[in-house]
Amino acid sequence: MTRTHPGPLQKALVVEAPDPVLDELLRAQGIEVDRRTQVPDEGALADWLQSGGHDVLFKRSRVPVTRAVLEAAPKLVAVQLCCIGDDSVDKRACADHGVLVFNDPVSNGRSVVELAIAHLIALSRRLFETYDHTRAGGFDKSQTERFEVQGRVLGVLGLGNIGRATARAAEALGMHIVFYDTREVAREVGVEMGWQAVDTIDELFRKSDAITVHVSAEDVQGHSNRALLSRDTFAQLAADRPGTSPRLFINLARGFLYEPDDLLAAIDAGQVRRAAVDVYPDEPRGSGPWDNPYAREPRVATTPHLGAATVDAQPRIARRVAQTIRGFSHRGAIRDCVLRPRLTLGLSDPPLGSALLSVLHGTVRGSRKAIQDAVFEAGVSNLSTVHQDFEEYGVAYDLLSLDRPLTDAELRRIVADAKALTGDAGTVRSLRQVVVR
Repeated sequence: MTRTHPGPLQKALVVEAPDPVLDELLRAQGIEVDRRTQVPDEGALADWLQSGGHDVLFKRSRVPVTRAVLEAAPKLVAVQLCCIGDDSVDKRACADHGVLVFNDPVSNGRSVVELAIAHLIALSRRLFETYDHTRAGGFDKSQTERFEVQGRVLGVLGLGNIGRATARAAEALGMHIVFYDTREVAREVGVEMGWQAVDTIDELFRKSDAITVHVSAEDVQGHSNRALLSRDTFAQLAADRPGTSPRLFINLARGFLYEPDDLLAAIDAGQVRRAAVDVYPDEPRGSGPWDNPYAREPRVATTPHLGAATVDAQPRIARRVAQTIRGFSHRGAIRDCVLRPRLTLGLSDPPLGSALLSVLHGTVRGSRKAIQDAVFEAGVSNLSTVHQDFEEYGVAYDLLSLDRPLTDAELRRIVADAKALTGDAGTVRSLRQVVVR
């Protein structure tokens, strides 16, 4: 079924407590805000979207958006993630149902970087354990397994925005940087910064005194990073470094990159002296309680996925995602779309009174022709067009500036012509038309 939507977005469901400034910014755009304090499971989210008729969902990283949720929400046309990670969303199901997904890859970066550096120093000095010991009446001033970070080697796994910023901060502390990233541009940037690129993850671990992880849910080819690290990987940490190496591991990226038992085994074997973890394979939807897989091990410091949880980052995220949705709602513009990261697409300065027609459709031959033919047969002038294929997901996005809006009958003709040309009744996934005011 084709999702059709007249005009700008009208109603938002907000879950997982994004900053309240988001609500003010959305209302200023004319969007009704339905904020829920309960963190829903799949069934509750589907019920809320179905009964509420929301056309956009704002969420953070926990609540899953599944195919079943999308099937229950026929009016939904966009999911806006108030975070970087997109692995809580079934992106292929969204593409199949004509729902675009956006994230915010920028606004929480500083908060995550500062947490990584905080963990780096705290682990180096054994601050977590020392805090507990001192509060319990102890007074251990020994230098045993306490290190300075200056002169040590930091291995950065994933040299995206956060990985680069963490490397720069660590370099300012006097650390040497090695990194691993499969993306050619990332490698070139890292080398230009004067950092050493390595060819394998094992090599990264062997050459590093400390590892900080900043990879996405998938690699550049779209393959999952699940089980990226193994027991043997952890055993390589600092293998090429002196015996006095701190041997630290920090993961603020994804919880499914390795099995917790593998990290614990490396801790028990002394191959990793200490670790800090902010993400987990299974996290509670709300504030807990939960089964912390590292609860028995004081040498693993655990924080509750709070990399972006600062009073500074959350309002920044709210402002950016509100602006992303404003552009999509009123101009059909795309940025931070998880179907193709770093894509920016839109039409500049469309004339007042013109109509912006956005179509998300399949990539089968004939889909675009149906759109163009329907516009021609309606006697409407196509002032300008932009187009983008999302090959991995089998969909494409067309944004057209027309000299007048299409009627309901003319919009229906696009769907009918696409079905006739392609033989696929569902090739047009969503249609939305906005008059420029």
